[in-house]
Parts: sequence; structure tokens; C-alpha cells
Amino acid sequence: MIETTSSASYTLVVSCPDTIGIVAAVSSFVAERSGSLLESNHHTDVEQGWFYMRNVIRAESLAISLDQFRQEFAPLAQRFDMGWHVRDNSELQRVVVLASHAPHCLADILNRFKSGELPCQIPCVISNHENLRAMVEWHGIPFYHVPVPATDKAAAFARIADIINQYEADTVVLARYMQIVPPALCQAFAGRLINIHHSFLPSFVGANPYQKAYERGVKLIGATCHYVTEDLDEGPIIEQDVIRVNHSCNKDDLVRLGRDVEQSVLSRGLRYHLEDRVIVRGNKTVVFSA
Repeated sequence: MIETTSSASYTLVVSCPDTIGIVAAVSSFVAERSGSLLESNHHTDVEQGWFYMRNVIRAESLAISLDQFRQEFAPLAQRFDMGWHVRDNSELQRVVVLASHAPHCLADILNRFKSGELPCQIPCVISNHENLRAMVEWHGIPFYHVPVPATDKAAAFARIADIINQYEADTVVLARYMQIVPPALCQAFAGRLINIHHSFLPSFVGANPYQKAYERGVKLIGATCHYVTEDLDEGPIIEQDVIRVNHSCNKDDLVRLGRDVEQSVLSRGLRYHLEDRVIVRGNKTVVFSA
């Protein structure tokens, strides 16, 4: 089924050991409360014996409130040993964006946010440089300049954490933020801290990936959107894409083409996250993309 945005809706996400009867039990639960499904997706990882489900329910069709839904669904979830949550899609997540010099990923996110393509709020942008201030403030969004000196990174990230907490962020996005995030922030926002890496992971990790790709003579370049963990550039992957290049491309060509891929992959990955399309288990994800 195709999800629509014409009415209020709730998204139910389930992850649990695979067994017979899960789909029937969840579908019956929703139907018995007059719920109408706008979208339904499920997947079984046969090798791991694990089941994943995402259902979007028309809010006005349900005969009970969302709080009642949670209370009444809990015994069924316990029966199947589910990890689960249900979200009111009208309650938009608060997304704080961190960026450095490069404007392209941030600009793309701001444009998609203003056009309504990204269902979220962006209460502020934080940068370790000043050059993006005018663009951010033109969108009417508060801009915070927090330098990250090599001699005192701990104090800088303490300030960043204070700002993030001040705005009660649900999700943090690193839009080409060229600093290594400390473990405390990775842990605090596990599964909610999103990064774009300007290469096709796991190839060319770390700094200067386009230079490395150019020296290697690659025929494809790409970008990876992933959740941030304490292991640099090794978190669960949300989205990836590539573009073909050839021997006539110099390093500047690779950077130009790569930026196009980076911004689209990051915005797409962020949208999947905001719409509860991503389910993480271990270091892998199931993404019910649309």
C-alpha cells in the first residue's frame, strides 16, 4: 500500500525473533480497534531468525487513543518478545544540524526542510566556522558558532552538548561536520546521530577520500549515510549511492560529482530516519525505503 499524507497517522515499528503468527497478530490487533493501514511492510532475516515490521495506521480510523494503543499493545509485544515503538507522525522530530565549511549538504537539508520534504523541525545549526551563518539565518534558523580548537576540544563539545540539550534535539545530523564526535555524544544519541561520509564505505575511510580515490583510479565514487558510533565511519549504514567516473576526471571533478551524491544520500537517509523506516540491529539496518 502507498502511504499518504492527507490525514494524521501513527507509525508502528516492530523488531523481534521470527516466529509464526506475528503478522496475523499485529494485523488483527489493529483491525479489532477499527484501524486502517496506510502502509504495511515486513521482512524476515531467515539466516538470523529475526523479524522486522513497519505499519502506518490512519489515526482517525482507530477507536482508541494512542496512549490506549500503547497500553493494549504491550501484552502482545511481550508475548512475541518485541522491541517496538509507535509514533504520532504529527509530532515532528527536532533535528539539530552540525556543519563545517562545506555548504552543500546543509543547504540541501535546509531547502528540503523549507519545502516540507523533510518532516521535522530544525531549531538550530551549529558550526565550528562562521561562513555558513548568513545562509542559516536567511532561513530564520538560529546559528551557533562553536570553534573546536585542537588544544581544548572537550570544552567545545561540552558547549555543543549544552546547545543540543537546550533545544531538546531528537536527532543530530553531521552535514559534512569535519570533527570527530566524542564517545559521550555518540552514546547519548545512539541510533539518532547521522553522518554523511564522502566516500563509498568501507573504501577510503578517514580524511581526503577523493584524493585517495583519484590516486587509485576508481571508476565509481559515492557517499554513505550512516549512524555514528564510537568506531570512526563504521556505524550502521542507512543509505548509499554511487556515480560513474572515468579517466578524464581530475580530483576537482570527483569532488564536484561527489557533492551531488553526498547531499542527496544524506537527505534521503535523514528522511528514512524521520519516517521510522530504519530498524537497527547490531551493526546492520533494515530500511523500508519509499
